[in-house]
Amino acid sequence: MATLDSFLEPLHHGVWEVTVPKSSVTESLGPGWKRSSINVPSPGTVASYRRGQYHAHETADEWRVHLDRYDPEVHPLMHLADDAPLLLMIADTFGTLLKSGRDKRGRDTRLLLEEQRTTWQRLVLAGLSAIAAGLIILLDTLSSFEVLLGLVIPLVLLFLGIVTLWRAVRPAFLGWGSLVPGFVTLLAGAIVSLIPVELFAGVILVVLGAWAFASASLSFWHLAGGRTAVPEGFGLRLFLGLFSVALAVLIFIEPVGVVDLLMTLVGALGVLAGIVMVVDGNQLRRRMVSGQEKQGG
Repeated sequence: MATLDSFLEPLHHGVWEVTVPKSSVTESLGPGWKRSSINVPSPGTVASYRRGQYHAHETADEWRVHLDRYDPEVHPLMHLADDAPLLLMIADTFGTLLKSGRDKRGRDTRLLLEEQRTTWQRLVLAGLSAIAAGLIILLDTLSSFEVLLGLVIPLVLLFLGIVTLWRAVRPAFLGWGSLVPGFVTLLAGAIVSLIPVELFAGVILVVLGAWAFASASLSFWHLAGGRTAVPEGFGLRLFLGLFSVALAVLIFIEPVGVVDLLMTLVGALGVLAGIVMVVDGNQLRRRMVSGQEKQGG
């Protein structure tokens, strides 16, 4: 009998990540593990779980587990600054989109057809929409930023608030505590819809600047402890520290340029995600046609 926890001891002795084949884990995850819905994107991950500082990524064939410096439930801000810096999230999102698209196209046809939740037409349509949105953003990044802050984000928050409240009271009222997230989200949507876009933009830039500066400070703090203090890699931490401090400085001395850069990245991500969806949808269509021809033959 072997649990996933029995393989995690190396994480306390300078090893950054432990990879465990699923065939080696004969027991299910214990009650201390909780599924995590918000994570830095990771290629091949089908689900993510946390237990305190332990963070496990489940793939099709293995478990990849690392030890965060901060438990996000106990220290969410420190976790964002140290374990999930902004630059790492952006880089991993690009990498995950590229690798996930390549992995999906190379998977077994039968499994792909069984797991596909949408028709290929909807997948292609969603991909084309994402490409169009990305191109619109790239053509005019600053106007897109104003629309994002003044219209898209408020509407999304209001919609999420209404949905959350609706789910809280149906099928049965679960108590006032279940309504709090919905009210908070609605209030946030109302506030950001009423404040000037310039003020909202300033708040976002200050938050991003503080996030980048905190990530840089923590990176250099760990680097001062030597290579043993940064099991994730000395070079990676140095790179993140230098670029985080550069981003923090640029946000305060050239905010318009940073907005242009960030929206360019958002647009590029939209185009890339759209291409992946279109290619996946087209591949699914061809495999569905091929499967039908084999059945008919």
